[in-house]
Amino acid sequence: MEKKHRFNLSYVLAAILGVLVLQNLLMAQFKPVVIPYSEFIQAVASDRVKEVSIGDVAIHGRMTDAQGKEIFFKTVRVDNDLATKLSGHRIKYSGEIENTFLKTLFSWLVPISIFYVIWFFLMRRMQAGAAGMMTLGKNKAKLVGEHDIETRFIDVAGADESKEELSEIVSFLTEPQRYQELGGRMPKGILLVGPPGTGKTLLARAVAGESGAPFFAISGSDFVEMFVGMGAARVRDLFTQAREKAPCIIFIDELDALGKARGAGMIGGHDEREQTLNQLLVEMDGFDARTGVVIMGATNRPEVLDPALLRSGRFDRQVLVDRPDVNGRKAILDIHAKHIKLADDVDLEVIAQKTPGFSGADLANVVNEAALLAARSQKSAVGLAELDEAVDRLIGGLEKKTGSSIPRKRRSWPITKWVTPWWRR
Repeated sequence: MEKKHRFNLSYVLAAILGVLVLQNLLMAQFKPVVIPYSEFIQAVASDRVKEVSIGDVAIHGRMTDAQGKEIFFKTVRVDNDLATKLSGHRIKYSGEIENTFLKTLFSWLVPISIFYVIWFFLMRRMQAGAAGMMTLGKNKAKLVGEHDIETRFIDVAGADESKEELSEIVSFLTEPQRYQELGGRMPKGILLVGPPGTGKTLLARAVAGESGAPFFAISGSDFVEMFVGMGAARVRDLFTQAREKAPCIIFIDELDALGKARGAGMIGGHDEREQTLNQLLVEMDGFDARTGVVIMGATNRPEVLDPALLRSGRFDRQVLVDRPDVNGRKAILDIHAKHIKLADDVDLEVIAQKTPGFSGADLANVVNEAALLAARSQKSAVGLAELDEAVDRLIGGLEKKTGSSIPRKRRSWPITKWVTPWWRR
């Protein structure tokens, strides 16, 4: 990945300082020596002045000092008959109209520019920090558009009962008037409960893909922040955006990180997580389900959730997403086997029968491990042997190549022949 170069203010300051030092060194070589006007008159009389430039106030020129070294000099002009004296000694001279405005402007402009550059970059840094502080209250939900979700119910296998329960959510989001005419309303919240890897998040995406509704995906830990009040602000901001995008789906993954029972594991007090949970309870109680905002949560630890979160009117419907049976495992293996090249002797029904208790994620890992094993053996297709070895690897771990144990050496203690046991004495 290409490395991103960040701008460093210290490099700019060092460069400006170097330019100023170099400028002072160069100007020091041509800096004129200020001499009294009387000394200038003496130098004119002794023909040591080579060239002068006469201004309204000062005289600049080039001369040789008493040691014969050529120097640049500067003196203040005193009398007005200087031109006659210079002509009498055949000295080349010229007049000069001094313009001090540019010099004064330059002397002020350089330090002002330096301080402006420093102030500009400091303000940029402060604005970036202020923008970061302002975004602390914004929710971190990832909004997926209705046209960006390609997952459908056909992509989810082994959870037929769960899909049947969630199909009502799809019909409510697509045809809400059918329920409103009868005076009914959909549950405000649907909680997906099941072991890890059974496809709870995949089911939530499939509901969004089937309904064509925007999908807000966020984890429960994204609400909790070290700053007090930030979690509650993120909850408010999430529900505000959801109402603007309605009909839509809010999916909170790992809900137990946010909705853990209040007071559990605490010695009194009121921490930030409880404030965030209270705000979530208020938001779920305050909005109307007929607006088309459906809240879905997923957890594998429903026993630790707060009872107020599971009451009717909040997460009032729980959908169990359990480990698949043999037919479900066969369907899951068929989906994942579409992406690999299988040998003719492979029967996925046999693999499904050998994997009781496996979740959908475990079965996907079995197929992937079998493909890696076939590639390691430089085979052209994945065979039944690779699938069996992948199942064994997930159940028992890696195969140990060195199974022989090192024999233990017998250690004999040296006993000299002249030492007799005490019972023989």
